[in-house]
Amino acid sequence: MKHAYLGRTGLKVSRLVLGTFNFGWSTEPKDAFAIMDKALEEGVTFFDTADSYGAWWGRGRHGWSEEIIGQWFALGGGRRESVVLATKVYEAVDDPSEGPNAEKGVSAYKIKRHIEGSLRRLGTDHVELYQLHHFDPHAPWDEVLGAFEDLIAAGKVVYAGSSNFGARHVCLAQAAARGRGFLGLVSEQHKYSLACRLPELELLPACRELGVGVICWSPLASGLLGGAALAGGGERSKAAAGELDAAGRAGVAAYQELCAEIGESPANVALAWTLSNPAVTAPIIGPRTAQQVADVTRAVDLTLDDAVQQRLDKIFPGPGGPAPAAYAW
Repeated sequence: MKHAYLGRTGLKVSRLVLGTFNFGWSTEPKDAFAIMDKALEEGVTFFDTADSYGAWWGRGRHGWSEEIIGQWFALGGGRRESVVLATKVYEAVDDPSEGPNAEKGVSAYKIKRHIEGSLRRLGTDHVELYQLHHFDPHAPWDEVLGAFEDLIAAGKVVYAGSSNFGARHVCLAQAAARGRGFLGLVSEQHKYSLACRLPELELLPACRELGVGVICWSPLASGLLGGAALAGGGERSKAAAGELDAAGRAGVAAYQELCAEIGESPANVALAWTLSNPAVTAPIIGPRTAQQVADVTRAVDLTLDDAVQQRLDKIFPGPGGPAPAAYAW
């Protein structure tokens, strides 16, 4: 497994991130344990979760993903010590004691309260990366950054990150952090794939210039780029495939033909493509089996030549590069 520095920090992380969104509502604990064991075996040591993960489509419960990870840590064998652990705060997590503050947001109240719940479920005294799951327009940066400074000083959090932020949000956060003499955000977790290239306009260039590492979520576009989108697959993959129009289905079919032609799996090509962007630290994988973990690790060693990159650009056109050059001249 290859590694990269997380943004401008000195922390090295694996170039694939194990996503645990499916743990609980879709993936049974015993299967999740096998997936995490295989991830460590393959050198995937960067794990991502959230306090809201574990529930989806009316199934499961919030926090279940963190609980499963905590149960796995409790098995010992250096599991916790081997993992760079990331979780998130923002969503409501069904805690009636919070009253109106149970609603979505990242107030200092919620940040400090929710880290305690996450640490309890994870069975650990700290997380390496604590991420704002979404931008909250009602929480000023002095409040948010002050809460992070307190958690870092208390040893409960090592680094602060964000997720689903616009480029302007990242820039404003970093400007506020600089004024406080604080490191600020070290990573931004963002939706980015061959099928979703809008971040190339503003987000990716901004993060690269500011030294904010980009972690890609849904690099397989909810399974569309995983190879089975047109022939079934999981629930999310079926739902995504069902939303495709004729042109979209033709694009996915052309992509699968290209992957077959070069002898690489569609999933590995999609992951390797994200890894080829210098702004990207790592894409998130969401395997449903331990074997799928092993199957995608080849992506970190896969180099797509210029001819393949050009064909991918034709199948999935990007916005034309960074703004404003992409559209202004």
